Amino acid sequence: MDNSAKIVLVGMPGSGKSTLGKAAARQLGFDFYDLDEEIVKEEGRSIPEIFMDEGEGYFRRLETKVIQKLLSKDSSFLLSTGGGAPCFNENMELINQHGISVFLNVGIGQLLLRLTKNEADKRPMFRGMDTAEIRLKLQDLLADREMYYEQAKIMLSGDDISTEHLVSELMSFFRS
Repeated sequence: MDNSAKIVLVGMPGSGKSTLGKAAARQLGFDFYDLDEEIVKEEGRSIPEIFMDEGEGYFRRLETKVIQKLLSKDSSFLLSTGGGAPCFNENMELINQHGISVFLNVGIGQLLLRLTKNEADKRPMFRGMDTAEIRLKLQDLLADREMYYEQAKIMLSGDDISTEHLVSELMSFFRS
């Protein structure tokens, strides 16, 4: 495998980017980065604090800056992005120029199940929403973001994408 493979996972909140990313990176022997965690390190404050103090525009510029910084690394890694990251500042184009983008395409029903089961209150976007409100929010987000996600070089679809499936698809991509 190429010594500087830069794999970038994109997809909706709850699609498994962080969970699958960590497991696949471990299996491939790559470093793993979570974009939100890298932004927090860079800024020294939480994502909600950044949004509250500086606004979304500032946060989106930070995302782009951190994506550029990571894509300039000489080492192989797997990056989990925030759900909106590919949709701003031509980030998807940047990712595709310098890395291998993978869209984890998980159905709204499964996303809803995952988010309402244990994650909604951990995510500021969904905090305080009931199931019906979360479903509507997910549908709106997908309608806005799908055109960016579909620019990914690899698309994995299904409600139960496994680490093995992701790694297998990546290996096939590298061989082709």
